[in-house]
Amino acid sequence: MLGKVLGTAAGLALGGPLGAIIGVALGHGVDKRRQKNKKIENPTYAIPHQSQNIETAFAVAFVTLAAKLSKADGQVTRDEIATLKRVLTIEKNAEADIRAIFNAAKADADGFEPYARQIASIVNFDSTMLEQILAGLVQIAAADQVFHTGEQKFINEVAKEFGFTPSQRQRIEHTYLGNLKTDAGDPYEILGVSSHASKEEIRAAYIKIIKDFHPDRLASKGLPEEFRDLGAKKTSEANVAYDRIKKERAWS
Repeated sequence: MLGKVLGTAAGLALGGPLGAIIGVALGHGVDKRRQKNKKIENPTYAIPHQSQNIETAFAVAFVTLAAKLSKADGQVTRDEIATLKRVLTIEKNAEADIRAIFNAAKADADGFEPYARQIASIVNFDSTMLEQILAGLVQIAAADQVFHTGEQKFINEVAKEFGFTPSQRQRIEHTYLGNLKTDAGDPYEILGVSSHASKEEIRAAYIKIIKDFHPDRLASKGLPEEFRDLGAKKTSEANVAYDRIKKERAWS
């Protein structure tokens, strides 16, 4: 996927911190000092809402945040790199570009906040799309079977920049932690409802997840294919959770 996406990066009028990273990584001579002079507290970076452009911005943002995450525990492990490659299918002709973007972001002295804010703005704070970025970062953080304190703090702060509450962030973590999970998880937490919720509330929450994370819906938003796979995991977890609740409450 990324071979095709990055082929358009040079001509993408992205601007802002992500545009600067692309320019530095791919040698387009972007003046980072000029980029830093732009206000980033409430960014309104606009790009044409075409799926290819959204895919590019989404992929570059994810690689950039993954690079920043790699600094959280002081080292980049092979497992983390392997997970990054699994979350994003990197075509052979794009490997050098991805490596350059990763290294440029890792070496950049700026924090992660400007990049998180920019991608959140680009996707209009769409919680479904932002959850997929957070999910990918959680999987990378847990790739070495240890969720380090620094990584946890990083995930917490990214979630905050994306507009997620602590309980929403915790639900996302529990959904995507994979092998670190010791049980099937709290079905109510997975669906984002209280254990005292009514049948109607639980069903509505379940249907919303199935609808929001359906592959066709994610594709229509310009979400890269690999992140649509994470969406499939989300709906699978929701199906299991809903079935558990129905069984516990003896619903027909």
